Amino acid sequence: MKKSLILVLFVLAVQLFALDKSLVTVKDTTVNNGVVLVTIQQSGKTYDLQCTQSAPFCTAPQVGTYWMVRLPKNHGIYDCANVDLYPQSANPEGGDQILGEYCLNEK
Repeated sequence: MKKSLILVLFVLAVQLFALDKSLVTVKDTTVNNGVVLVTIQQSGKTYDLQCTQSAPFCTAPQVGTYWMVRLPKNHGIYDCANVDLYPQSANPEGGDQILGEYCLNEK
């Protein structure tokens, strides 16, 4: 009985911490007055990513395909829906090669 309870708790914990990741395409990147604005496309929808150039993990990515990971509510440095961007070749689960952390704005 204890083993089944532990297994159920483990499965629930894994689901809670599973990453909400998806492939996105960076269409355009601009830098204006210290603000990096990145236009991305995901499943036919267009979004803007925004970060403050002086903040840690704020970069201006080139046009291409990247992994975007949506962070849980109240995680991240911005007062909005926060996302992390990784190169397509990276493993977001490992947290390596993060390109930047951005505020996600729907157009």
